[in-house]
Parts: sequence; C-alpha cells; structure tokens
Amino acid sequence: MIEWLTEPLGYGTTLRALAEITVLGIVSGAIGCWIVLYEISYSAESLAHGLFPGLVAAALIGAPLLLGGAVGVLLAALLIVIATRVAGESADTAIAVVITTLFGAGVLLALSPDSPPGIQELLFGNLLGATVTDILTAAAAGIAVLGVLWLLHDRLLAVGFDRDSGPALGISVGALNLILLALVSLTILVAVQGLGNLLVAAILVGPAAAARQVNHRIVPMIVTAAAIAIASGVAGIYASFYLKTAAGASVVVALLIFYLLAAAYGATQGKLTAARR
Repeated sequence: MIEWLTEPLGYGTTLRALAEITVLGIVSGAIGCWIVLYEISYSAESLAHGLFPGLVAAALIGAPLLLGGAVGVLLAALLIVIATRVAGESADTAIAVVITTLFGAGVLLALSPDSPPGIQELLFGNLLGATVTDILTAAAAGIAVLGVLWLLHDRLLAVGFDRDSGPALGISVGALNLILLALVSLTILVAVQGLGNLLVAAILVGPAAAARQVNHRIVPMIVTAAAIAIASGVAGIYASFYLKTAAGASVVVALLIFYLLAAAYGATQGKLTAARR
C-alpha cells in the first residue's frame, strides 16, 4: 500500500502536477462557490470557451498563452455587447451565438494541418506537463483572486443572498458582478493550461456544486469545495498514473464521482431531517 502511494511521487511530472492541481483546487474551490451562489455557471463556461481562439492564436505566433487568453476574453465580451445591443437579441442568445462562433473558430485553428504539434493540448490540457513557471504563475494569480475575494467577502455575501439589498447598503451590484467575472476570467486563464478549454469549467463548478450539497454556510462551503477539488485532483492524477489515462479527464471523472457522493449524502440528510419533523 505504501509503495502504491509513493511510487508516483518518484516522478517530477507527477509532483508538479500535484502542486498545480493543489493550487488550482484552492482557488477554484473559493471562486467556484461564488459562481454557484451568483448562478453564473453558464457565464463561467462561456468565458472558458470564448478565450479559446486567443489561446490558439498565441500558441501559433509564439506569444504567452496568458496574453492570448486575456485578449480572447476581451474580444468575447466586446462581441457579446455588440450582439446584444445591435442585433437586439437577449443576453443568453447573444452569448450562445458569440461563444459558439468563437469556440468553433478556435477549434478550426487548433486542428488545422499547419498547426504546430501539441496545440491540441489547449482543448484537453496537459496537467502532467506543468512547469515550475506554470505553478508559480497559478499561485500568484490565485493569491490575487483570493485576496480580492477576502476583501469583498461581506459585500459578495450580502448581494449573493439578497440582490435587492445592494443599493440600500451602498453596493454597486453591477460593479460587483463585473469584478466577480474578472476574477473568474483570471482563474480560467491559469487553469486552462493544465485542464484544457473543454475541462476547465468542471473544476470551477463541480467542487462548489458538490460542497453546496453538504454545507449551507459560505465559509464551510468554500473549505469543502477546495478540499473536494484537491482530493479529486490527487485521485485523478493517481488514476492517470496507474490506468494510463489522460490526467485532466481523470480529474474530471473524479470530480463527478465526488459530486454524486455529495448529492447522495445531501439527499439522505434531507430525508432524515424531514422524517424527524
């Protein structure tokens, strides 16, 4: 048993992957709870897909992926605003049209015969390819995200549970939503290199959704979500090592299992509570 646990730790790639997923798990667990509370899971997923062409373009020209992703997010936001105001479509329709178009364009670029080898990893990630620079970048971005969340905790909590209370408390709900989406974008930018464009939304929403099944207070929910994200990451990396499966996909499968277990626990507790009444 001890050998089974320690053997993967003898490889630098595994250690770096574990460090990367630990950082991402802590950050995504925290920001994910606010995503679930504010019911912006669709927006978070849309941001992940919307920045894909920017990531591909950056890879093609040799620019930093973070820069390409940032440009992609800004372009997606601009196109959504234009589609909403000019075409007169609803926000959801505009987002769906713009994001689908951008993601399709990114896929065409990524799967082009002229694309350099490895660019397809932007779709599915390369968690085992994490470098020390990737880990430090994720840590720096994570500290920034956690710091802003800590500073805005009371305001986020007040508006999250009662949207109408914002103006009465002197809180700009619109500005708070923009800040939250900016933090989500930053988290996606650093997580997408490890988990890929198709899987990054899972670590943002999955752990928080699972944590909400077992906790109803925000701080315990954040702690639980971070723990679930890290546990899923470790389980996924170990499964990848022994089963020879893709690391990112293995992490997502582990996230799904944790969510199902949490949902089952929540349902059981709900029935016990109802029975006691």
